[in-house]
Amino acid sequence: MRIGIDLGGTKIEGIALSNAGEVVARMRVATPRSYDESVGAIAAIVEEIEGKVHARCSVGIGIPGAITPAGLVKNANSTWLIGKPLGADLETRLSRPVRLVNDANCFAISEAADGAGAGAEVVFGVILGTGVGGGIVVHGRCLEGPNRIAGEWGHNPLPWMTTDEFPGEACYCGKRGCIESFLSGPAFERRYEAKTHVKRSAPEIADAAAAGDEKAIADVAWYHDGLARALASIINVVDPDVVVLGGGMSNLARLAEAVAVRLPEYVFSDSVVTRVVKNVHGDSSGVRGAAWLWSVEEAQASAV
Repeated sequence: MRIGIDLGGTKIEGIALSNAGEVVARMRVATPRSYDESVGAIAAIVEEIEGKVHARCSVGIGIPGAITPAGLVKNANSTWLIGKPLGADLETRLSRPVRLVNDANCFAISEAADGAGAGAEVVFGVILGTGVGGGIVVHGRCLEGPNRIAGEWGHNPLPWMTTDEFPGEACYCGKRGCIESFLSGPAFERRYEAKTHVKRSAPEIADAAAAGDEKAIADVAWYHDGLARALASIINVVDPDVVVLGGGMSNLARLAEAVAVRLPEYVFSDSVVTRVVKNVHGDSSGVRGAAWLWSVEEAQASAV
């Protein structure tokens, strides 16, 4: 039995996953706004779930950031985690090994294990939400890299910018023109508002496009093209078998199909066989991927 924890900015979710990939217990709490309370909340979730399943479990955790080689949290929008030895503190608190990875990596692991990318050798998992992130899974294992930033395509510049796009908005990372500042949900909404002087949510813009609103149609079409350009740069470097779209923007109608049609215009190949698909597990992908950080055999050994 494996426990997965998704440490989000507003909630912490935990599940127990059977060896067959079935969720047998689930728990959610609001995320505390301090480090010590966050550690305590995670430990309490593990304890309660183990009480429900009557077993000691392995623990994997997806976090909104990354772990430095020294074991400290970095790049987290939950700023109270930054610079803290979260993994070491949880191992001490739980008296067992704990694995922590970026939440986008957890999404990719989940969809590669038994989701939309199941059976593929190389999967690129994409998060298109309040931010833009990603994870790369090769032969079932997550590629992190020595800097622990593999898959962070959101902080590369949008490829092949047009005159009206250049130089792009300033990004919180300190650069301009990042993919995230074009393709995140908030960026999509800002672009529409700047052109129409009407404030709408992303789903409302999509609904307006479906109803025939020409400005909304143009905005959605631009998003399809921008995402195709951004993904083409990944395909040119990684050449994954499948790209799995996740996050709130992945719910735009027929997004995967519209992007796939545009890829041949940008990918450096005479044909593009990479599949672009929507996720299977939705909001549960992150917490499922955290549980999948341990194999069945590893989970049994770590829980002793």
